[in-house]
Amino acid sequence: MFFTFNFFRKKPRVYTKIESHIYGIIIELLKVASTDINVDELGGKYYLSNEEQHFKVTILSNDYVIRLTNTHDSVAEKYDKVFVEDVLRAVKEEKHRRMEVVYDSITNSIEKMAERLHNRLIESNEQESKAVRRLETKHVKSTKKAN
Repeated sequence: MFFTFNFFRKKPRVYTKIESHIYGIIIELLKVASTDINVDELGGKYYLSNEEQHFKVTILSNDYVIRLTNTHDSVAEKYDKVFVEDVLRAVKEEKHRRMEVVYDSITNSIEKMAERLHNRLIESNEQESKAVRRLETKHVKSTKKAN
C-alpha cells in the first residue's frame, strides 16, 4: 500500500518555443569541437564562439541575459532564471569534459615520458654495471699475472 505523492516529484521544465530553439542552438554549438568556450567566473560571463560558422553566444549569468551574434545580427534577451541555469549547466559540463580530455592527454604524455626516462635510467645503470664488471675482470686478470 504505497502511495506516490506526485507533488514531491520535480516536474521537468518545459521551455517556451524560443527557449527550446536557443537551447538547441547552444547544445549544437557545444557539440562542435571548433567551438571555443571561455569563462569569466568572477564576472559571471560565458562565451561560446565558432569562427567557422561566424556565430557567438554570450551568457550573462548574473542578469540572466543571453546574446546571440552572427555576421548579420546580434540579439540579447533576458530569460527565465531556470532556463539560463540549465544552459549554463550544459556549458559548464562541456567545458569540464573538454578539460578532462586535455588533462588525460597531458597525464598520458607525462606517464610516457616518465616510463621512457625510467627505461633509459635502467639501460644506463646496466651499461655502467657491465663496464664495472669488465674493469673488475681486467683487474683480476692483471693481478693473477703478476704472481
